[in-house]
Amino acid sequence: MSEARFAIGIDLGTTHCVLAAVDLQASDLDEAVDWIEAIPQLIAPGAVEERPLLPSFLYLPHPDELRPEDRTLPWGNQPPFVVGELARNMGGRTPIRLVASAKSWLCHPGVDRRAAILPVDAPEEVERVSPLQASMRYLEHLRAAWDLRYPDAPLSEQEIVLTVPASFDPAARELTAEAAAAVGLGNHLVLLEEPQAALYHWVLATRGAWRKQVRVGDIILVIDLGGGTTDFSLIAVTERDGSLDLVRVAVGDHILLGGDNMDLALAHAVRAKLAEQGTQLDAWQLQGLTHGCRSAKETLLSDASVDAAPVVVPSRGSRLIGGTLRTELTRDEVTRTLVEGFFPMVEAAARPATRARAALTKLGLPYAQDAALSRHLAAFLGRQVDATRDLAGFENRRPEQASFLHPTAILFNGGVFKAHSLLERTLDLLNGWLTAEGAPPARLLEGADLD
Repeated sequence: MSEARFAIGIDLGTTHCVLAAVDLQASDLDEAVDWIEAIPQLIAPGAVEERPLLPSFLYLPHPDELRPEDRTLPWGNQPPFVVGELARNMGGRTPIRLVASAKSWLCHPGVDRRAAILPVDAPEEVERVSPLQASMRYLEHLRAAWDLRYPDAPLSEQEIVLTVPASFDPAARELTAEAAAAVGLGNHLVLLEEPQAALYHWVLATRGAWRKQVRVGDIILVIDLGGGTTDFSLIAVTERDGSLDLVRVAVGDHILLGGDNMDLALAHAVRAKLAEQGTQLDAWQLQGLTHGCRSAKETLLSDASVDAAPVVVPSRGSRLIGGTLRTELTRDEVTRTLVEGFFPMVEAAARPATRARAALTKLGLPYAQDAALSRHLAAFLGRQVDATRDLAGFENRRPEQASFLHPTAILFNGGVFKAHSLLERTLDLLNGWLTAEGAPPARLLEGADLD
């Protein structure tokens, strides 16, 4: 193998995949610029466009649904399946042929993750795939896209870091590495836990200023809110050989609750508003409304000058001009739905509401039963009250009356936290708990790239 020219970071996300790179041959690596690689993908039958994100969706079309030329990719392949933006769009119309949340299935201990079980509701004539195979197909697409642009520096010869949730069990980590190796990316592969990746990225982004924001003895709470999942982690700042060292001391459950749930909640809020105006939407239109709310939410969260964003709802009727219904999503609606629905003010003793699950009559993912992430956070910190007891330098530091572990700093990861009201609510929530137990407030680590 020749010497690697690039260091590659791959996030094989629940809802999106992304590939970032940095040139190792830059004259000054400290000043080297990393970038997000644009990924060519089908956005409509026969139409290819470069996008910064590859939606983590795999669509298994009927043989008569797409012609071979409709499936042609820039590197010449005409696979019998579709991944990316077109897969997501086609799956919105025919969900029984759509593979989604493969990453969550990959860490589901209740199923055979090598078995062809996806899509779970697919009819018999659909050739199903395993969570492992779906992951391979996303990585395969990323490799082909990279190799097309950099034929002299194939992806298989680069240094690759693939991020995984800290809550992944050993089997899920092994399967992730196996998926990478199966498509030729296992030669120089490192698996890195996502909260640590977010923290390292923050360290890099501050260009040395991070040492002024943290100190030995800090406990950093990392809240990683992705498209389909949420993860909580605690990282201690220690000292080793005279330098600051970051040690992960606790990780929460892999909570199947994320930005997609927020999009659906926004869609239901808009649906109720339309119903008050005399317009009723069916389930098919709700799917389209959810996609529209996702785009509107992203616009509102990324541009503080926009107070409302348009939402287009597809219509089956003929009375509407252009076959669509137009409405809007306001900043106030986004704030109210996300803040009060997902981060309500609760006590530190609050715990997620649960109900007995029905007997396993149908295969499915164990989605969170309580949408209030504030209660999940309270439960996580409560379970970790003694997490630092045996850590060098942290002995006997737990306050006698503490009912939960007291973070001293907090790092947010996830584009939804661009909504300052949501970020501030989470800080207020945590610091309210800390104040009630006589602890100092947690500091927000500044300079994080929330994407």
